[in-house]
Amino acid sequence: MDRRLLWFIGLLAPVLGWSAVGPHDRFTWFLEVAPIFVGLPVALAVQKRFPLSSLLLGLLWWHSVILIFGGHYTYARVPLGNWAMEWFGWTRNNYDKLGHFAQGFVPAILAREILVRTSPLKGSRWLAFLCGSVCLAFSALYELIEWWVAVASGSAADDFLGTQGYVWDTQSDMAWALAGAIIALTLLSRWHDRSMARVGAQS
Repeated sequence: MDRRLLWFIGLLAPVLGWSAVGPHDRFTWFLEVAPIFVGLPVALAVQKRFPLSSLLLGLLWWHSVILIFGGHYTYARVPLGNWAMEWFGWTRNNYDKLGHFAQGFVPAILAREILVRTSPLKGSRWLAFLCGSVCLAFSALYELIEWWVAVASGSAADDFLGTQGYVWDTQSDMAWALAGAIIALTLLSRWHDRSMARVGAQS
């Protein structure tokens, strides 16, 4: 196994294990950490023919930790968000906006890596546009999933939705994801190219 993946799992497993002990709501915890249990096996399955860049692995670890904390406390109760609410005088816990920002920031680099390495889009002006579009589409899909879960489970999904009474929560979630994607593509594209080049040289 790729040593970098071993580090990824070794550093993530204790955090994930901690989050599984006494979460605020077990159903919400499962919903929030489910992407980790889907994504990690995929990364392991494709590591030989498609090893991920170190930059992308680091971002995926960071995103996983955000999901884990949101799952353990529920997004409306994460202490970091409460501290920020008190410090800035906000009327709600905005930790969920960090989660949706990451939902655009990290998948933008994931989409870019897949497209650069498997399509003729490397160097194309369409690359950033398509990566941003993928992230916005994914964010919209996630909002639809939240809606379906809420309809299916009723009040049990309140912690998963995390709207906290904000009427524009769905739209602002997608806006934060789009902003995350744009910022990631603007700031990290050159670094990402170098990180992918190192993976290519080692394979």
